[in-house]
Amino acid sequence: MLDSVNVLMAAALGLGLTHTAIGPDHYLPFVVLARSEGWSLKRTLFWTFLCGVGHVGSSVIVGGLGIGLGWTLSGMEWFEGVRGDLASYVLMGFGVVYLLWGIFQARRGGHVHVHVHADGTVHKHAHDHDTGANDDGHERAAHEDTGHVRQHRRTLWILFIIFVLGPCEPLIPLLLVPASEHSVGGIAAVAGVFAVATIGTMLTAVTLGYMGLRFVNLGFLEKYVHALSGGAILVSGLLIRLLGI
Repeated sequence: MLDSVNVLMAAALGLGLTHTAIGPDHYLPFVVLARSEGWSLKRTLFWTFLCGVGHVGSSVIVGGLGIGLGWTLSGMEWFEGVRGDLASYVLMGFGVVYLLWGIFQARRGGHVHVHVHADGTVHKHAHDHDTGANDDGHERAAHEDTGHVRQHRRTLWILFIIFVLGPCEPLIPLLLVPASEHSVGGIAAVAGVFAVATIGTMLTAVTLGYMGLRFVNLGFLEKYVHALSGGAILVSGLLIRLLGI
């Protein structure tokens, strides 16, 4: 039993790494939204970790329920497939909405202000200077408005829901072997290794992407950064549908 669990743990490590690395939906949304929304690296990695836990945890729960209810592998794979389809459609829908909203923001024009907060978060937004100006020429309402904070929170929770919906298809078959031998420890070990590999790869990819985009100057396209981010999210959802990743 110990030898088989070790083999499954090694397989879980490899599958967790490759499944995450080849799936841009695991990291691209965080990278582009961090750039467009002005998130700090700390904030970005925190939500990446939280979404990763929801992503793996939901499949562990599904696998546990399936095992407890006596579902067959094909039955659980069918259910995970339905979840995968739903997650991809929601991700694409989110990308389309964010893309259209970004185009609207860009077409509104206005003056761009950058606000650096104490936690390192950088906020950029555009507005006019027609009314309500402070002594320094900035619009008072724009600085006091918390609408961008609510927007950030909505965006983050939508991402979390998408990742909870998204299945970890390779994990389910790995759990069935120790389950067939009634080894709770084996199930926990395999799930734990898969979770560490998946979330660790997500965090690494997001960090590299975040640092890389710091050196990218969009120039005149900067005002379209939200639209570009929405387009990137839409593409990542399409890749799930077209390539089955």
